[in-house]
Amino acid sequence: MFIYLSLQGTQINEEELHASYWNNKGSQALHTALNIQSNVNQAKNLILFLGDGMGITTVTAARILKGQLAGKSGEETSLTMDTFPHLALSKTYNVDQQMPDSAGTATAYLCGVKANYGTLGVTAATVRSLCNTTYGNEVTSVLHRAKKAGKSVGIVTTTRVQHASPGANYAHSANRGWYADSDLPAEAVILGGGRQYMFPKTVHDPEYPSNTGVRNDGLNLVEEWMKNKKNAKYVWKKTDFDDVDPANTDFLMGLFEPKDCRYELERDSSMDPSLTEMMEKAIKILRKNPKGFYLFVEDKGRIDHGHHDGKAKTALYEAVEFDRAIGRAAELTSEMNTLSVVTADHSHVFAFGGYSARGNPVLGVSSALADDNKHFTTAVYGNGPGYQIVSGTRPDMNETISSGNDYRQGAAVPLGSETHGIEDVAIFAKGPMSHLFHGVQEQSYIAHAMAYAACLEPYENCKLPPPHDHAGSIHPNLLLLLMGLLPLFLCSV
Repeated sequence: MFIYLSLQGTQINEEELHASYWNNKGSQALHTALNIQSNVNQAKNLILFLGDGMGITTVTAARILKGQLAGKSGEETSLTMDTFPHLALSKTYNVDQQMPDSAGTATAYLCGVKANYGTLGVTAATVRSLCNTTYGNEVTSVLHRAKKAGKSVGIVTTTRVQHASPGANYAHSANRGWYADSDLPAEAVILGGGRQYMFPKTVHDPEYPSNTGVRNDGLNLVEEWMKNKKNAKYVWKKTDFDDVDPANTDFLMGLFEPKDCRYELERDSSMDPSLTEMMEKAIKILRKNPKGFYLFVEDKGRIDHGHHDGKAKTALYEAVEFDRAIGRAAELTSEMNTLSVVTADHSHVFAFGGYSARGNPVLGVSSALADDNKHFTTAVYGNGPGYQIVSGTRPDMNETISSGNDYRQGAAVPLGSETHGIEDVAIFAKGPMSHLFHGVQEQSYIAHAMAYAACLEPYENCKLPPPHDHAGSIHPNLLLLLMGLLPLFLCSV
């Protein structure tokens, strides 16, 4: 039951007014914590979910938005990632920069080695844009090591698949922007955008005929990828994607836009699959391998792009869809043999605060006026294109305007593109050896913990017990439930 405080328009669950509610809630959380048991078996499967630009403020705002989209006040809602039992913080700096970029950070969390700003899959001995400093300084990703160990591997993103975050899984480059004239490895599943970088300039795009490929070397990388593969398919639109039967498909490449896929708010569901749909198809193909799989899932990279554009609504809707994909992955895999890790490469200068009653819309305005007697949004940026001060004044604001799809939240410093943040980001983990994620760690630690959990190079001799057999195991949460019900059963006989 709910009561409404009409003076503030605040929706409050009546139970929350009583100490018993919070005491019971605390006791339940304590019981869960006391019964967490570390799974010290080897991980058969590895999934890394990367929320590009998903700082802790973004996580909080997305959590509330998820609840509000479901008709709740929002603050009490839990994201799927919130339910993961193990949590750590990641230090995101690059070797040469305090404020990181997505290439140097991707090299850290995917390859286990910190790198310079703008470089991909190489050590910090590689100087950005100096190609001859690449050779001999290459580092390999956990995806590469998983493939070498016989696992199936895949990349799912709705940025271009050549973008910095997915690119560090396979590329070694002195400049993250060298997209087109490079090779793409033979991953079992590659889903995302970036069609134009796979085709030569003589090939017209099937969806936008006035567009062509951009490769100067004349190679058709889709044809190259298809060579010598059985049960391989290439798709570029949703209907063909939907027709792909995972049982009869061992290799799948889907490229749904010439560059990045569209924002979730703008996605044409008849042409482009969602992140969740792509991730589900990938898992169903990869999990056929008895040796397991490694899957990299990026949020569209469009949380990041939305923040750069100063549009909090765009970024937060991306984050909600990202969390939906994490939840669906949990339904398709077993926590007993699958290590799932959720993290971000960096944050943004996105802030969320101001005087606001419980349930205040995430994209709404403060309940109090600023010193200039005007309303202001609770979501703001430290810098970016949303700077609105003209001749010392700024426009007044209301929720109708601030909740629009194209609205740019106010920024304190005028910049054409909002910048990354510098603070730590969260790491959420569950599954085998997930207890390794604790405390405050260098971002490069993520790759080491994941490699160790699956006994991949350089930890082949990790001496962990073999992975749990999913078919013969009981999910730990179900086991706790059964243990709780046992006393009730004994008392009834």
